[in-house]
Amino acid sequence: MRPQGPIFVGLPHLGPILIWTVTQNQMSGWCEVPKKLPWCPPHKVIVLVWTAIYSVMGYASYLVWKDLGGGFQWPLALPLGLYALQLIVSWIVLMLFLSADNSGQALMYLLLLFGLVVSTVCIWHPINKLAALLLLPYLAWLTVTTAITYHLWRDSLCPSHQPQPTEKGN
Repeated sequence: MRPQGPIFVGLPHLGPILIWTVTQNQMSGWCEVPKKLPWCPPHKVIVLVWTAIYSVMGYASYLVWKDLGGGFQWPLALPLGLYALQLIVSWIVLMLFLSADNSGQALMYLLLLFGLVVSTVCIWHPINKLAALLLLPYLAWLTVTTAITYHLWRDSLCPSHQPQPTEKGN
């Protein structure tokens, strides 16, 4: 790995670090409330998965950068420009998802992000198949995140759909 590799792997983590420092006191407890979805992963799992996904995304972007000759040449504009755009949207989604003030807005950004990641996979596939394949777990995680956000949005519109806490017998 060239010396630039760790920079590519670390770059995606800058957004979440900044978001966490700004929103740490505003984080919602949507997965800890009594009405939480039974399949909602614990906060620690969410943080671990996002950390792994951002590292893998960074490594995949490094592979594409390296295969296109490195530097800042014209052939890198579309593949890494699209990656940069989806990374920024990913950070916005993460901020909206963690603060969960507006689940409808988070859902719209998640759907946009899903499309951007699919586009990135399609653009990267002819350049580096491994890099494209490394984004597939990200798409799987976005599917889970979208499902959670959809349920949060639906439940905010229709409180009758919210799961009710079960009372333990006396």
